Amino acid sequence: MSTCPNASVGMRIQDVDTPSLIIELDSFENNIQLMSFSLDGKNVHIRPHAKSHKCPEIAHRQIAAGAVGICCQKVSEAEAMINGGIADVLVSNEVVGKVKLERLAALAKRATVAVCTDNLENVKDLGAVAHRYGVILSVLVEVDVGGKRCGVEPGASALALAKEIIAQPNLRFGGLQGYHGSAQHIRSVAERRLAIDSAAEEIRKTLGPLEVAGIPCPRVTGAGTGSYLFEAASRVYTELQPGSYIFMDADYARNEWAGSNIPAYEQSLFLWTTVMSTPVPERAVVDAGLKALSVDSGLPLVADLAGVEYTGVSDEHGTLSLPGNSRLRLGDKIRLSRGSSLAYFRPRPGLLTPVAFRFCEMPKKNPPVVIDRGIFIHSQERTLSTCRPYRHREASEA
Repeated sequence: MSTCPNASVGMRIQDVDTPSLIIELDSFENNIQLMSFSLDGKNVHIRPHAKSHKCPEIAHRQIAAGAVGICCQKVSEAEAMINGGIADVLVSNEVVGKVKLERLAALAKRATVAVCTDNLENVKDLGAVAHRYGVILSVLVEVDVGGKRCGVEPGASALALAKEIIAQPNLRFGGLQGYHGSAQHIRSVAERRLAIDSAAEEIRKTLGPLEVAGIPCPRVTGAGTGSYLFEAASRVYTELQPGSYIFMDADYARNEWAGSNIPAYEQSLFLWTTVMSTPVPERAVVDAGLKALSVDSGLPLVADLAGVEYTGVSDEHGTLSLPGNSRLRLGDKIRLSRGSSLAYFRPRPGLLTPVAFRFCEMPKKNPPVVIDRGIFIHSQERTLSTCRPYRHREASEA
């Protein structure tokens, strides 16, 4: 396996090896700021979902912009975040099995950790492992608010779970999770809003019984990039979990946004790839195939080149259909837009080495220059001298 990095400090972007992920920093930072601005004056917290980036350094930037912590979907993601210095993590999912439960409890010795449940036996298992490890775990009851995935029915079933959590000496009732994932890509704003209104009503059906039982509900968490302002307006949700807003993707771009008041987040994450074959005038082939990206939400889009389409994919090849006026040549490098921020480019050792770069503003003719191995960065507004490179934190530094 090659140990040669895809890029080194000072390298021109055109010299960076491919396939590699690139983040355009202006769009990335603007997206983080837009999220903060959009929630200004609203009585909600933001806990971004890290499944979009799985990168502690990005999580630190989100927290610096006002996030109270981070969501993860798996114990392994939580471990990576905590190893990277993140102090408050919600595993917004159920954790089942002895090994995973023990890893979760071990994390609670090092950080503030919460987890979701929708099963009585799981509550008992969480209580037992927390007792063995001498920790207190915050446990949220997940309520099915319309997604028909995980979650108990609202009302009595959720109340029963909350009571069982309270009965466990090493557990603390952490509130309710009501995430409507399938609503995020409902194209119509009106239909998306109706789905979230219905989700909020399901939560209300649980808050009432909790109040009657004298059980305070510390938080109600949920929401995603496609709907989070609807949850914020419900006055039911107190914490929001959008994740894709930092990168955005082609699938979210298909949503209708006018009238939602949700800001126009920009796409900031791309895949940098090289034209490796031009066998006929109407076809080119790039070095980004199934081993470099996933196509769960459709084939990627070609950025910047009007009329050029990514039309075919195999293990190590992506096929482009070219219009008659295309001038793509062997060795040209282009950006691909992901179909979904969660249909992740596939990390493979030696393949997707992330790199950081910015465009230098002065002199004007300077090409983009790599400033740090970490994440590709592009900025039109700042000179290289004003940039602060950053890197991923090692576990030993946590």
